[in-house]
Amino acid sequence: MRFDLENLPSDTTLLHRLVREMADVVESRDGEIERLQIIIKKLQRAQFGRRSERLDADQLALAFEDLDGDIARIRESRPGIVTEAAETPSRRQPLPDHLPREDVLLDVDSEICGCCGGALHAIGESVSEMLDWVPAQLRVVRISRPKYACRACNKVVQAPAPERLIAGGLATPALLAQVLVSKYCDHTPLYRQSQIFARHGVDLSRSTLVGWVGGACWWLEALHERLCKNVFASNHLFADDTPIPVLDPGRGRTKTGRLWVYAREQRPWSGPEPPAAVYLYAPDRKAERPASHLEDFKGVLHVDGYAGFEQLANNSDVVLAACWAHTRRKFYEVAEATGSPVAAEALRRIGELYVVEARVRGQSSAHRLAERRSFSRPIVQALHAWLEAQLPRVAGRRTLAEAIRYALSRWEGLTRFLHDGRIELDTNPVERAIRPVALGRKNHLFAGSDGGGDRWAIVCSLIETCKLNGVEPYAYLRDVLTRMVDGHPINRLDELLPWTWKNENHVKT
Repeated sequence: MRFDLENLPSDTTLLHRLVREMADVVESRDGEIERLQIIIKKLQRAQFGRRSERLDADQLALAFEDLDGDIARIRESRPGIVTEAAETPSRRQPLPDHLPREDVLLDVDSEICGCCGGALHAIGESVSEMLDWVPAQLRVVRISRPKYACRACNKVVQAPAPERLIAGGLATPALLAQVLVSKYCDHTPLYRQSQIFARHGVDLSRSTLVGWVGGACWWLEALHERLCKNVFASNHLFADDTPIPVLDPGRGRTKTGRLWVYAREQRPWSGPEPPAAVYLYAPDRKAERPASHLEDFKGVLHVDGYAGFEQLANNSDVVLAACWAHTRRKFYEVAEATGSPVAAEALRRIGELYVVEARVRGQSSAHRLAERRSFSRPIVQALHAWLEAQLPRVAGRRTLAEAIRYALSRWEGLTRFLHDGRIELDTNPVERAIRPVALGRKNHLFAGSDGGGDRWAIVCSLIETCKLNGVEPYAYLRDVLTRMVDGHPINRLDELLPWTWKNENHVKT
């Protein structure tokens, strides 16, 4: 319902009816807004309240999506007033230039002025854009190979059949890339993809898709190995692991495997190497796993409190940097559970370190080191003395004492950032690399085997490294699989690493 203030009706009865309709709409809208405000307050308590009352982050996001939809509906239903106000520039970000454009011309019916009959002449135009969606489409690629025969010698000549990624399979590299991205990037399990294909009228069973994923990963194994070799040749890495359920048919249930994650992130100190993340599957969490992965690594390794990483320190070529975020988390849990003023003070002091870090992020390592020595070192020294003074005053079995001992026992690793501007305060880069695995766990539920864990690691390594380098994963995998089936040389795999591929292809995300 919209009203033109310049052309209001003169009939009093009609005006009264319009006003009553507007009042009814406004009253209904205000009641709906009040209801939504109450829901938002409840959700905020669920997010920021006590842990027992909190919602899962994904559930909270879904709830806010629904609320945004309700608010949009209210805005569309409210009475509108049409005026001749001047156009104001939109705050919306412009649509990306790389998207294809379809021009639609809406012209006047006549070039003769309706007022005086004179000729109209162009003085400009108004251009606006809307974002459209072209649905995904399955198509059949028909390959014809004519045969030729020689009448003189009866020889038959025909172009050789192209090699297929999946021997005897139907899938092109583009379709395989779509299946991989849907499963490992968008977290759509294969049985759901099978249902999506069925809606398009194509019967592709889950077992068929499983075979395609296994075949595609066979082609990508060498590239995954090359990516791992490139990352482990760096001198600054972040390491962590995360559990994944793996089906164990012999026992009729799942077992717990591990994805070991190693991330390279040098952008905070303007380092020369591109960001990357590699995943390696192992059926357990034994300390020998990271030891074997990093047997040739030399440099600084950012780690959490897992004791298995401590064995790496026995190698003189490896220096362990501890994580302030994990240390802070210990005190945060105490503060939330008990309201301890000591824990709150520890949080405040650690927060001062992060204020300095925010100021130097993206600067050169030399500048970061100078700033840390001037501002962070006094904070760290005072915090150490304060923690040592507090520890004897706290009962030994209290969680606060455990938090203090956790920090003091790792003090050498926690203070390494004061001696090297390239070292970060925490392991957040690898924590971010673990998040897609957590989303995958919620959707896949489990890997079907240890081999499924390996495939998970291979594809996640390539997809996450693509995302870190601003590369669209589908375009990348489609092109890489096409090049491989066309015979890309094994000694030129570096050309297919995401950051190199991006420089050559200039694909916009």
